[in-house]
Amino acid sequence: MNTYLTKSLALLTLSLPMLTWAAPDPKLIKQGEYLARAGDCFACHSVTGGKPFAGGLGMETPIGKIYSSNITPDKKAGIGTWTFEDFDKLMRTGVTKAGYTVYPAMPYPSYSRLSQADMQALYAYFMLGVKPDPTPSRDSDIVWPLSMRFPLAIWRWMFAPKPAPYQPPATAVANAQVLRGAYLVEGLGHCGACHTARSVTMQEKAYTSNGNTDFLAGGQVIDGWSVPSLRNEHGGGLARWSTADIVDFLKTGRNGHTASFGAMNDVVAHSTQYLNNDDLSAIAVYLKSLPANNKAQPFVADPKVATQLFNGQPATAGALLYLNKCAGCHRSDGKGYSTAFPALAGNAVLQTSDATSAINIILSGGAVPSTHTAPSALTMAPYANELSDQQVADVVNFIQTSWGNRGGTVVARDVAKVRKVSVPVKPLTAAAFAAGREGTVPQPVSRPSSVDKLDSK
Repeated sequence: MNTYLTKSLALLTLSLPMLTWAAPDPKLIKQGEYLARAGDCFACHSVTGGKPFAGGLGMETPIGKIYSSNITPDKKAGIGTWTFEDFDKLMRTGVTKAGYTVYPAMPYPSYSRLSQADMQALYAYFMLGVKPDPTPSRDSDIVWPLSMRFPLAIWRWMFAPKPAPYQPPATAVANAQVLRGAYLVEGLGHCGACHTARSVTMQEKAYTSNGNTDFLAGGQVIDGWSVPSLRNEHGGGLARWSTADIVDFLKTGRNGHTASFGAMNDVVAHSTQYLNNDDLSAIAVYLKSLPANNKAQPFVADPKVATQLFNGQPATAGALLYLNKCAGCHRSDGKGYSTAFPALAGNAVLQTSDATSAINIILSGGAVPSTHTAPSALTMAPYANELSDQQVADVVNFIQTSWGNRGGTVVARDVAKVRKVSVPVKPLTAAAFAAGREGTVPQPVSRPSSVDKLDSK
């Protein structure tokens, strides 16, 4: 009898790990879902009209287009046969169960910083909280021999940081809130993947804020949008934003200074709007703790242009175009209307020498995402078919240098380059709006007429 009991207990003990994954704590799955939101996994591994996490999103690279993979727990098309060790290895090293290295479009250098507990929760969610989908992953459009994978392993060996869970700097003098913000931004949030400049060999110039002010200092151009700095600096950074402004922006895609556009719409719609206030505040406090990477002077308001426009006396061709087509929403003083129509005067996007985003927003239009706390879908329709390259350049030069803005100027050929990659926004459909629960980005249906009637200076 004792032998029988001993064997039974041994078998039960050996089966515990399997039972744990077969019926885990629902709280663990819920935690994993929250972490997947923080990591913005949905945005890259889902396509419009497809199933969540079934992959297929195309991403342009210098050597061709690659597609995100199916990460549902389907046993054939997805990761249903992966053990936790397989999952953990991919997230920390970029190496799949099959043994090949993924393209660094997957920010595994950042994901490698996750704690073991968070990695376990993520695994539980993807295995037991996501519906399996049989959609096969697509092969890349990269031609051979550029499609060979072994150079990716060499790149990983040379440039990816050694994988290790996040550890606070030993010399850091920071409170728990700053450290939590650093963990989210440098890890799951992988903010540096866009907001940190890259070397010619495509690795980020810094993966953390430790001793390197290049981290989150902006400088990239992605899909026709210039990526701004997230450091506490003038000249394109967050110096004029309070922590409350940052929280508002991450939760709604808008605040009193600006509105989101481009890829940031997806981040807000699929990721940051779902984070709790404590984590959003931690992110904001951390970003405000990052010292300046430049010596840019602060914005100082200049009322000269506002007075000219309010009195109907535009001094340049760009000023006249602005008065006729833009002032109805953004006002003659460039201050906009709170969170409805973003301010241009003092807007951080307009304080740098790179006017790519200013060009693109005029050509392609824009739309802030409809979120749970800000459901209104405020939009700006494109002007690509209404304005010539020279006219766009005139307007851009006007808004980049008026009201005290310190931005650079452009010429018509600069606009022509952006026009080649700009994608005009499309009308919002009822189906797309109804899909807002998954973070669908609303698209514009109309543009207000050009007026100064709404202008209250």
